[in-house]
Amino acid sequence: MEAISVKKLSVAYENNFIIDNMNLSIPKGEISIIIGANGCGKSTLLKTIARIIKPKNGDIFINNKNIKNQKEKHIATQVAFLPQGPICPSGITVKELVSYGRFPHQKMMGGLNSHDKEIIEWAIQETGLKDFADREIENLSGGQRQRAWIAMTLAQETDIIMLDEPTTYLDMSYQLEVLEILEKLNKKKNITVVIVLHELNNACRFASNIIGLKQGKIICKGIPKDVINEANLKEMYGIDVKLQLSENGKYPICIEYELLRG
Repeated sequence: MEAISVKKLSVAYENNFIIDNMNLSIPKGEISIIIGANGCGKSTLLKTIARIIKPKNGDIFINNKNIKNQKEKHIATQVAFLPQGPICPSGITVKELVSYGRFPHQKMMGGLNSHDKEIIEWAIQETGLKDFADREIENLSGGQRQRAWIAMTLAQETDIIMLDEPTTYLDMSYQLEVLEILEKLNKKKNITVVIVLHELNNACRFASNIIGLKQGKIICKGIPKDVINEANLKEMYGIDVKLQLSENGKYPICIEYELLRG
């Protein structure tokens, strides 16, 4: 079953096409990770699905319904999107930031109701931030700060969350911390997770479905063990790689790579 699908999607900045006539299906209840070189269209794809960018052509379906005729607030009750490098106003606490995720569910008048407060507490608990709920965001570590943003997307109470490079600028331990939280949410709550990621080995480790892009075209799609190989990585990144399977035999690991020259 599809969570998201795009049909004949084309996206351009002025006359420069970033995505051209793309057809893509993202399965429901899985972790789909999008990889590819800088400028290949990864972030543009997520922003277009989230209606931040308007496509030139094509259709986008969320839970089998075309988003063209849906209001932004209604889409926000189905899909939560965390952009790359979000900025938080100074002095905002974790609980206050997470409460912003309830906006799509609120009426014109009135504050947070009891259900809103329950969801906020749940999101804080799920991301391991209970002891930091009243701490200001700027006083958190990088990993804790990113968990707070993820908690905000969870508070949006959608069954699909999309994250654009959520581990960028984090060290190795914080990267794992963030990805393990997303993996837990996927398994425990059956939330569909779509992530743009640069770290190839993490992508292979955490994805049940991996999507490789080059210049707005899909190069590969499927289980990492089946589609991440020397030929596809050469086409996407222009590198010559050496791969081996993980110790449990479930996913490939890039252990060495060199630029292709000449």
